[in-house]
Amino acid sequence: MASIIVRNLDDGLKRRLRLRAAANGRSMEAEVRDILRTALNRQPAAPKNLASAIRARFAPLGGVELELPPRSPMREPPRFD
Repeated sequence: MASIIVRNLDDGLKRRLRLRAAANGRSMEAEVRDILRTALNRQPAAPKNLASAIRARFAPLGGVELELPPRSPMREPPRFD
């Protein structure tokens, strides 16, 4: 098994880690292993595109029915003679 050393750990962070480990009945080293295992085993959320995010945000509010204007034939393009 591999080992790592974490240097320059903030004193407050180390204190919280020690308290969390004690609350869970583990050593600080075992607590760090559990934190890393939990964080790295999560599956990343599938990325959404902007349109899907907007639709999901406003779908509960209901939709709006708009009248479509009548279609007419295309006009002739301008001539630059």
